Amino acid sequence: MIIPNKLKHGDEIRIIAPSRSASLLYEEGVQTAKERLENLGFVVSFGKHIFDKDLQNSTSIQQRVEDLHDAFADKNVKGILTVIGGFNSNELLPYIDYELIKKNTKVFCGYSDITAIGTAISTQTGMVTYSGPHFSSFQMRKAQEYQTHFFKQCLMQNEPFELKPSEHWSDDAWYLDQENRVFENTVWKTYNEGTVSGELWGGNLCTLNLLQGTKYMPIIENAILFI
Repeated sequence: MIIPNKLKHGDEIRIIAPSRSASLLYEEGVQTAKERLENLGFVVSFGKHIFDKDLQNSTSIQQRVEDLHDAFADKNVKGILTVIGGFNSNELLPYIDYELIKKNTKVFCGYSDITAIGTAISTQTGMVTYSGPHFSSFQMRKAQEYQTHFFKQCLMQNEPFELKPSEHWSDDAWYLDQENRVFENTVWKTYNEGTVSGELWGGNLCTLNLLQGTKYMPIIENAILFI
């Protein structure tokens, strides 16, 4: 697998919306997320079509692919973050120029519906992609410290690190109410104790299953699956 160069201070990060539109975000939230990334030392730029929207709060396949290709082709861009998840990023897979991506490897990060694109890029190019925060995740107030810490550990340093589980987790609609959030204590259950090593595949299970029977589905035998 090809590991993209890690991000560093002064690098440009391009924000794209290959699933739902950035028009779903509040203006204040966009500014907060942008400032948090800038405080990490990044220059933040936005894809041309990310604030456009149709009846499904997305944009055309052509517009979304154009922003994706532009981000990879732009030599100044060193990392790409997706705006948010959704339900339709798998529409893009047959139209992506994987050779373009292979010649311009860089950090690509997102989660949820973005599982389809990240997995397809990895299977078609051999480039490692990252299941991690969206751009919109950086507007979150509570639990931001944990998220930002491991974002930096994973994407901004070359040394190995231990990914420690958070002591708390939530499944609340934090984007609707940032103050009155519900957190649960993290409790882990071990089914088979031991240690393993291998390629890591996975992400959103429903989205990963959309790839079954296609050339974009990875071979997960003898691999580590996270869902």
